[in-house]
Amino acid sequence: MEKTNGLAGEVSPYLLQHAHNPVDWMPWGESVWRRAKAENKPV
Repeated sequence: MEKTNGLAGEVSPYLLQHAHNPVDWMPWGESVWRRAKAENKPV
């Protein structure tokens, strides 16, 4: 089974074509902002 990232559940064809990229892409959302803040990562 091929590994997917956070874009696998999106409906946009553009985002879905990147769901199997070796990058941990994530859709914009409140949870992403909270995670970045908790991990002290710039966005």
